[in-house]
Amino acid sequence: MSRVRVLVGTRKGAFVLTSDGKRARWDVNGPHFGGWELYHLKGSPADPNRLYASQSSSWFGQLIQRSNDGGKTWEAVGNKFVYDGITGTHLWYDGTPRPWEFTRVWHLEPSLTDPDTVYAGVQDAALFRSNDGGQTWEELPGLRRHESAPLWQPGAGGMCLHTILLDPSDPGRLFIAISAAGVFRSDDAGKTWRPMNRGLRSEQIPDPTAEVGHCVHRIAMHSSRPSVLFMQKHWDVMRSDDAGESWREVSGNLPTDFGFPIDVHAHEPETIYVVPIKSDSEHYLPDGKLRVYRSRTGGHEWEALTKGLPQRDCYVNVLRDAMAVDALDPCGVYFGTSGGQVYVSADSGDSWKAIVRDLPSVVSVEVQTLP
Repeated sequence: MSRVRVLVGTRKGAFVLTSDGKRARWDVNGPHFGGWELYHLKGSPADPNRLYASQSSSWFGQLIQRSNDGGKTWEAVGNKFVYDGITGTHLWYDGTPRPWEFTRVWHLEPSLTDPDTVYAGVQDAALFRSNDGGQTWEELPGLRRHESAPLWQPGAGGMCLHTILLDPSDPGRLFIAISAAGVFRSDDAGKTWRPMNRGLRSEQIPDPTAEVGHCVHRIAMHSSRPSVLFMQKHWDVMRSDDAGESWREVSGNLPTDFGFPIDVHAHEPETIYVVPIKSDSEHYLPDGKLRVYRSRTGGHEWEALTKGLPQRDCYVNVLRDAMAVDALDPCGVYFGTSGGQVYVSADSGDSWKAIVRDLPSVVSVEVQTLP
């Protein structure tokens, strides 16, 4: 029987949750790196025992941790992220120029085929790659060399490159998302990039339909249809059917179209999940009810999924990297909250239960389906 491993990053350490294919009983292991912020953990699709973790502290800086045994033991392998000699500035909230400054690694994306190759999205927004299991890192400077880079500005959480998608059908194609700049695509393995923001509209910027400057919170794809992308934006849920060349809104009947995570069902490419938040100034659930919304039509028509979730006096948030799906049948859906709860649905969202309730605030959730 297949097993699942859930990798949870929190404000005060990492946790590894494991279960069999029934996903009814769970072993909780952790905290690893107690007291440190773990912004992201992710496993290699090419080796189920290889895990990477982004460990950071305002006192001690940034470390990349690697595990070769599924999270039982860890090794600090690299902390050198040096911008590739590109001078210049980007704009800050008030429009004043600021120099590029490395702060932390927001997202790790292992290669689909090589366990020693892994990408890192960092703040201030840049893309790095390691080909030796995280020991050394080299910036892919073509992104920050894009002519629009001086116009990029930070979102409320900083100017972070928070999403990296690798196209399984085309090794040269990558998508990244930056808050607040937008989506960019490379078709030559990261050497050059193009903005992919046509159709986005953001009333908060001087030109609402500008080529860059949009606060994209998360993008997602299904491996069987890498040209179809879904986006949770700072207001608006969006869809692209042409690999990001154009976008259209699919917010439909959601109670609010502001939120952070978005994910796609493992076996149904038109089934997507979001967690609406009240507003950009009130980062908690509308009406005090924890509701995941599911669309089986790729957007527009949404249903609230509430069975097993608190429906009164609940005011948590769910962050952009804190939702994931497994590859079992029926598909499992997982998310973690700012209140330290991690929930699982073993039936594609129809019903939910808490795996754990009292972790530190959850920043990221990733899932591995194991043999």
